[in-house]
Amino acid sequence: MKPALLLVAPIYAPTQARLESDYRVARWYDAPDRAALLAQAAPEVRVAVTSGGAGMKAELIGKLPRLELIACFGVGVDAIDLAAARARGIRVTNTPDVLTDDVADLALGLVLATVRRIVAADRYVREGRWLKGPMALTGRIKGTRLGVVGMGRIGQAIAQRAAAFGMDIAYHGPSAKPVPWRYEPDLLALARESGVLVVACPGGESTRRLIDRAVLDALGPAGILINIARGSVVDEDALVAALASGRLGGAGLDVFADEPRVPAALLALDNVVLQPHQGSATHATRGAMGQLVLDNVEAFFAGRPLPTPVT
Repeated sequence: MKPALLLVAPIYAPTQARLESDYRVARWYDAPDRAALLAQAAPEVRVAVTSGGAGMKAELIGKLPRLELIACFGVGVDAIDLAAARARGIRVTNTPDVLTDDVADLALGLVLATVRRIVAADRYVREGRWLKGPMALTGRIKGTRLGVVGMGRIGQAIAQRAAAFGMDIAYHGPSAKPVPWRYEPDLLALARESGVLVVACPGGESTRRLIDRAVLDALGPAGILINIARGSVVDEDALVAALASGRLGGAGLDVFADEPRVPAALLALDNVVLQPHQGSATHATRGAMGQLVLDNVEAFFAGRPLPTPVT
């Protein structure tokens, strides 16, 4: 008989199809009666598959007495209750590296779109305003200081791309890394000296609202915030207030505090570029992420080392 697993959230369709072909999949996310589903599946489920956004709460973990592995479709595991998993000896895997380039590409796209006001310029042409006169001048990319908050794999990929555009790069994080860019231990100092601040750090309690009013005010009315990390890292109320009042120059946002709900105030602002959490949303990357999920689940059932364990 095929092994049983719990699918907590829908994932990339081809990957999900493979899971449903190779295993007996109980779909938690669309079960009409979740209590009945758990009553039937919990005695057999040793593996749960979830997405980075959905994660897995302690309550659900506690209802699966035989659970041994949580395989996450995504890099970020901040939505998984790691303490609850650790207390039970449940292993967790994620899908690192394969989405680095696509997320970094989108980050640079947001930098370009905000500094050069590409989206606003598109509207300017479509609405016929060009016929009445030229659009206002924009900022310049070359020579602008890019501050990177979080110099992990994605932060480094962003910095490499920004260097090719002639940007001046510095970064902030818990500690200095062996990278060619200047480390700034003071986040407020980095924000004050940056024209663009890109948030690329992990989510979770340790970084919740790390980008607060003080940081936004340090970035200032000429500064731009780019967030491709997690919505939780930015104090969203403070961000909306800073943008609406002109205390912050602009923002490029791929993530939000309560996705897919976006604050209505952001929708009306011309100095904000919005994306529906598209950082890794390419067929190539989602396929590679899915393959890592499949590889981890297969390795678990075969008794082999897990390819990408979260340590």
